[in-house]
Amino acid sequence: MIDINVHAITELQRETVVRWHDEQIGNPYDGFLAAVCRQHEQNFRLWHQEDLARSRDVSEAMLAEVKRQIDRLNQCRNDLIEELDVLLLEELAAAGVTSAPGARLNTETPGSVIDRLSILALRIYHMEEQAARPDADASHRHQAHDRLEILRQQHCDLSTSLAELLEDIFAGQRLLKVYRQMKMYNDPTLNPYLHGVERNRAA
Repeated sequence: MIDINVHAITELQRETVVRWHDEQIGNPYDGFLAAVCRQHEQNFRLWHQEDLARSRDVSEAMLAEVKRQIDRLNQCRNDLIEELDVLLLEELAAAGVTSAPGARLNTETPGSVIDRLSILALRIYHMEEQAARPDADASHRHQAHDRLEILRQQHCDLSTSLAELLEDIFAGQRLLKVYRQMKMYNDPTLNPYLHGVERNRAA
């Protein structure tokens, strides 16, 4: 059975953000944590591609490729959010958990919350960098410290909420569904600019 430990999830996200800035990206984890790491990797790569996309030194050709890479990473990120929820559903079935009568849905799934925690881990790391910048003035560092405290509180609140949500789900008090996001932009059968309808219409 999968042990869904929220502290293990957030420690993985925190530790890998630090490690991946100095070493190659790797995934030494097993089971559910391996899936968490795969999803977290997409956010890590996205963060740095987004920074690159805003650089004034990037050529138009490189910018176009960066935008396509962001598109691919975001698609994979969303697919892996869904994968996390699928794994949880499989675990619920294996454990024989059934929802109690009247059990309600949450506004977002555990996979979505794990994604938000991943992004918060990245924000905290980079805000810590700003708070310690030796080339920045005291006002900049002070503002970064203030924002860092807010981010840490948000992370604490969200971690607690995820633990409570998982506890309710595994107790049968909350329903879990996989919400397919049905992204259309990368599907050549759905995006008119990929299957040629818009080009033909324009002509």
